[in-house]
Amino acid sequence: MVRIVLVGLLVAVVLAVLLSPFASRFPDGLERVAEDKGFIDKGEGNEVISSPIPDYAMPGVKHEGVATSLAGLVGTIFIFGLAYGLGHLLKGRRN
Repeated sequence: MVRIVLVGLLVAVVLAVLLSPFASRFPDGLERVAEDKGFIDKGEGNEVISSPIPDYAMPGVKHEGVATSLAGLVGTIFIFGLAYGLGHLLKGRRN
């Protein structure tokens, strides 16, 4: 079972690192509607929590493709760890 999880993590990391630089540069649906309706500026600068990786790019990295790949790598590993930890906690409660 551990081997399957590690292979899955490896595949997810490789995909995140290699494919994230090819993500669309166009705004998502909500952002596009906000632009079209003219209220995009009302949501800018009012963050409740600041993001450690804003705009899907690792801060401090000059090359845009590398910054996006690093953000994909960090995000994938973080979410994997969060899901793995939550699964471990829930599994422990059942036993």
